[in-house]
Amino acid sequence: MYYSNIKKWDIADGAGVRVTLFVSGCTNRCPGCFQPETWDFHYGQPFTQETLEEILQALEPEFIRGLTLLGGEPMEPENQQVLAGLLKAVKEKFPAKDVWCYTGFTYEEDLRPGGRRHCDVTDELLAMVDVLVDGRFVQEKKNLTLSFRGSENQRVIDMPSTLQTGRVVLSEWNG
Repeated sequence: MYYSNIKKWDIADGAGVRVTLFVSGCTNRCPGCFQPETWDFHYGQPFTQETLEEILQALEPEFIRGLTLLGGEPMEPENQQVLAGLLKAVKEKFPAKDVWCYTGFTYEEDLRPGGRRHCDVTDELLAMVDVLVDGRFVQEKKNLTLSFRGSENQRVIDMPSTLQTGRVVLSEWNG
């Protein structure tokens, strides 16, 4: 997996101050995407053990609330294996920190078993995500007043509650 950027103090992509990893590779190619360069699966730098250590170190300060995964597209099957390993390390070292993941895919259609982006680690990966922002960015539904999402069709999902109940539960941040 490749990544384009790591922001160590991000306040735009989830609640609180966060570390944000921008992965590379996206087949959605949404018109109006704010980072079209990240559509290329080989854009940026390879994700290495040193990258993992850099992220873990950036998460150490108490004021950092958690980790956000953005793209590109974190839920591309090509990225999920590495991200599952990253989240496992994060959850082991920092169990109180939360994880947000932004995806242009939808939970019901793409990420559940049988979905077009479901692979051998998808369930494990989603079990470590606290908030999933799903749905493609749609330029015609762009709304700058929304918190933590760019267009009105996107949802902010409480993943632990969704997995527990078996139905999509919107997060308090969906408002």
